[in-house]
Amino acid sequence: MLENWAVVPICLPLVRRRCHVCAAERFRAGGKFRVNANHKLIDVWLLVLCTECGETVKLTVLERVKVRSVRPELLDRLHDNDPGLTAELLQDPFVQRRNRITLDWDDAWRLETGGPDHRHHEVIDVSVRFAARIPVRPVRLIAEGCGLSRGEVERLIMAGKLVSAIRLSGKLSGDFTFTLKRGEPR
Repeated sequence: MLENWAVVPICLPLVRRRCHVCAAERFRAGGKFRVNANHKLIDVWLLVLCTECGETVKLTVLERVKVRSVRPELLDRLHDNDPGLTAELLQDPFVQRRNRITLDWDDAWRLETGGPDHRHHEVIDVSVRFAARIPVRPVRLIAEGCGLSRGEVERLIMAGKLVSAIRLSGKLSGDFTFTLKRGEPR
């Protein structure tokens, strides 16, 4: 029986970056953009607020770009402070590298399993889909989705009862599948 699980964001992740005012390391994206045009060039920043002192920091999205090279739909979304665009840009590897930031996804996602129906089956095949690039340990997802402890999941992996085409140690942010065999091997 194939089960479909999804890892979905429930809010914007926090931004990890050191605050120059209070030395805190977390910022909250409020979804506001600052757009500044200077003749035919445009600069765009995403504004984030320090979770400790409230200091505003600008994350560079576009810098000294010709206005004509920016799609009109993108300009509209920037001017409208589109929250969907905020989520897209925070996950953009180029924006992350340019601003030397990483994302903190703790408490910003949930696992949707479709209910606990699968917990009583002897063998389950599960396809896990990520709605966003959220780095999560597969062992944690499997434990949460199957109602097991992480230690039990590790023991199932060692016993060969939990198998996958990918390595289940470390963190993943891409889709994967696994098979769990609960019954005794014949």
